[in-house]
Amino acid sequence: MKSTASHFIARSQEAIANPVLQAAMAKARPGFVRKRLDAIAQVGNFDALRTKAQEVRQRSLRDLDIYLAIFERRVTAAGGHVHWAATTEELRTIVVDIATKAGAKTATKGKSMVAEEAGLNEALEQVGILPRETDLGEYILQLAKEPPSHIVAPALHKTRKQVSDLFYAHHPLGSRPLASVKDIVDEARQVIRQHYLDADIGITGANILIADTGTAVLCTNEGNGDLTASLPRTHIITTSIDKVVASWEDASAILRVLARSATGQSITTYTSFYSPRRPQDLDGAEHFHIVLLDNGRSALLGSEFEEMLQCIKCGACMNHCPVYQAVGGHSYDSVYPGPMGAVLTPLLRGEPEDFQLANASTLCGRCEEVCPVKIPLPTLLRQLRRKTVAEGRRGLAYWLIQGFMQLANYPRLYRCSTSALTTVVATLFSKNGQLRRLPALGAWLRGKDLSAPEGKTFQQQWRQQPGRRNDR
Repeated sequence: MKSTASHFIARSQEAIANPVLQAAMAKARPGFVRKRLDAIAQVGNFDALRTKAQEVRQRSLRDLDIYLAIFERRVTAAGGHVHWAATTEELRTIVVDIATKAGAKTATKGKSMVAEEAGLNEALEQVGILPRETDLGEYILQLAKEPPSHIVAPALHKTRKQVSDLFYAHHPLGSRPLASVKDIVDEARQVIRQHYLDADIGITGANILIADTGTAVLCTNEGNGDLTASLPRTHIITTSIDKVVASWEDASAILRVLARSATGQSITTYTSFYSPRRPQDLDGAEHFHIVLLDNGRSALLGSEFEEMLQCIKCGACMNHCPVYQAVGGHSYDSVYPGPMGAVLTPLLRGEPEDFQLANASTLCGRCEEVCPVKIPLPTLLRQLRRKTVAEGRRGLAYWLIQGFMQLANYPRLYRCSTSALTTVVATLFSKNGQLRRLPALGAWLRGKDLSAPEGKTFQQQWRQQPGRRNDR
């Protein structure tokens, strides 16, 4: 259940104290990491693939206006429609207008982070159109009336029992066992299948837009995207302006790193390519619309935060982030959680409370290490922190850092303090290396896994090396 607290610290404290959430997160955590390692081990040049994908994204952003113009011309020439939404309000208005003109009463939806960003479901419901999620994770959360907590696995925070209880409550199918994952998936398939047949319009997202041919690329593992896109008479794609690339070759460079980083697959089960239906095509939507959302993204072009627009929404940064793994996605109160969300959310939404998210990081560097397009997330987080301080928003973390900086200005005092602190803290660890208690910092310690000190500080060990000077 999403927290109603207004402050990140309060939300994260609730998350850490939630045993059900912690159990779900602990179960999911190792799978993403292990599968990614297995997937990149299958290619001997994964870092070269990352560099290629990074270059594609940088080139796309450098000439974004050109590629977007080409993309629009290609789609329009093929009989489709491209709509431009400067804000989330405009996106909602555009989609609702298309749906209303189509006489829609029901809509099937594939997973779209932009649709979540815009609150599209609520807008459709307000005009009497019933949106039905078809991605299994999104469908579960629609029943639970919760937002996603992960951009790839939106129901990551749910346990199997919680899901089965939701199905028992919302599916009038009588007594039946839902003891296994297979039982749950089979039931979801049975219920959602009819939704495809009933839908008047289909709404999906897009992972990539190819300018050369006006093609939208969608990556899924359930096939729900194809059914949502092809069965209704109208297909609406909601995505953001930064998804465009020049060519199929560029799209291929992104696909090579996307699934490996996201789910540990060489490629997703379904990688679909959509464009307006041609006269000779036997299937596909008759009406093809693409709605491109800006919502602050163009303002980042040429700024110190432009590199954030390289993001391909794989979720690898949050899968490896110790903070995200401790507090879950709902603590960020954003469609975009984890390290990428800690940068993107304040830049796009700009609410004062959002800037505290930049402090939700240890700056350990794991996010940058695993990012498939090499976004320097720790650097961007530090830049946001500097921006926050410059604007006068200074929290406890700022003053603690200032205190440390002052201490570091006096080398002898620093050495004595750290030496004494290391000795004291070492006595608080149990035999298995776990920190059981920390005077006055018990609340801070909960949810953290700290390594026991080795017994001597780095400076103590350094001075004991042969030939080293002890003059400072």
